[in-house]
Amino acid sequence: MSQVQRHPLAAQAAEVLLERLRAGEWELGHRLPGETTLAAQLGVGRSTLREAIRELAGRGVLESRQGAGVFVTSLDVAEDWDTVLRRADIAAVIEARIAIEAEAAALAAARRTPADLRNILRALTARAEADASIEALVDADTAFHRTVVVAAHNDILLEMFNAFVPRLRRSMIDMLRIRPIADPPADHHAHEDLYVAIRARKPDVAATASRVHLTALKAALA
Repeated sequence: MSQVQRHPLAAQAAEVLLERLRAGEWELGHRLPGETTLAAQLGVGRSTLREAIRELAGRGVLESRQGAGVFVTSLDVAEDWDTVLRRADIAAVIEARIAIEAEAAALAAARRTPADLRNILRALTARAEADASIEALVDADTAFHRTVVVAAHNDILLEMFNAFVPRLRRSMIDMLRIRPIADPPADHHAHEDLYVAIRARKPDVAATASRVHLTALKAALA
């Protein structure tokens, strides 16, 4: 059963509830389980659950009826134009990341030094231990990817990546607010695969690992 993994808890609880609605766990017009039961299933407190329910009620998915409970009023949400446009912008950023980072990964696998490898591993560990906030995760993730670009030993790629970081940070924070990572351990494993390919000096494997990971991020926006 899906449980909330990271902050912001209320927003993520709302997304988990929405996923369960879309999966058909509760039909249109049905009442959700009681507050205590549902909060325990999601792994959040009752106040967090109430906030998540308020969010989904505001989006027309749930309706709280005094004395009767919370009922399903829609099985999906209609997205506003701001969300649609923001998603399109994030997709463009991810496409640019693929262009820069897949090539950088291949070069890093061919050119990395022992010091580069230590820096990549250090950043990978820091990413795993990052604070639960979206901002902290994005910053740790960006730091990891930057170490890969540095290991490519191509000044132009590094300048492009550094110039791209402010836009990248905003877009990735927006993305995680729209679509929290469904499986954080699998996502981190994808970064470990990239590190292993670079360590093994396998440029094609490293480029593929980078491209597959970033393409999966883009697909999550669909």
